[in-house]
Amino acid sequence: MLRLASGSETRAKLLKEADINFIQESVDFDEDSIIASSPKNFVYQATHGKYEVNRRVFGIKNYPLLVADTVVTSQNQILRKARCEDDARNILMTQSGNVTSIITCMIYEDVNKKIIDISSTDYIFDDFDLDDLDIYMASGDWRSKAGACMVEGFCKKYIKQVRGNESTAMGLNTELLKAFL
Repeated sequence: MLRLASGSETRAKLLKEADINFIQESVDFDEDSIIASSPKNFVYQATHGKYEVNRRVFGIKNYPLLVADTVVTSQNQILRKARCEDDARNILMTQSGNVTSIITCMIYEDVNKKIIDISSTDYIFDDFDLDDLDIYMASGDWRSKAGACMVEGFCKKYIKQVRGNESTAMGLNTELLKAFL
């Protein structure tokens, strides 16, 4: 049993699918103050910040601690969570017809070990159909998604090639985590 210090429904789903027992509770961390020189640096700082605040509150005695964060990057831009529909549309158009990298950092700690991992999955996308994009925008499914991207949803039919683990792109490298557990 571990403590997933994340409110992400997708991360919880990934742990369930990997048959990893967990409880889910977390303390928020403000990512807006992060200044980073690269997407990997950003995702590490965000994950480490979440780790620090959650470790202070929960510790690791009762349950091992697992925190994670994900960043999306395309065309040398960090594509954060969209603030509004126009922002989401611009973020998605940056990815349309391009390579998009989804980088996930996780920190796992129990009383015997601490694991820090940064993994990346690259997607090469076809151009997005604008009518299809309008439907996705109206659905609101882009909300709270790094890069407004749902590789398991809207973006799935536009994937030409994948390099890396799907779970990494969805927010948690469960293949690696299982190997250590």
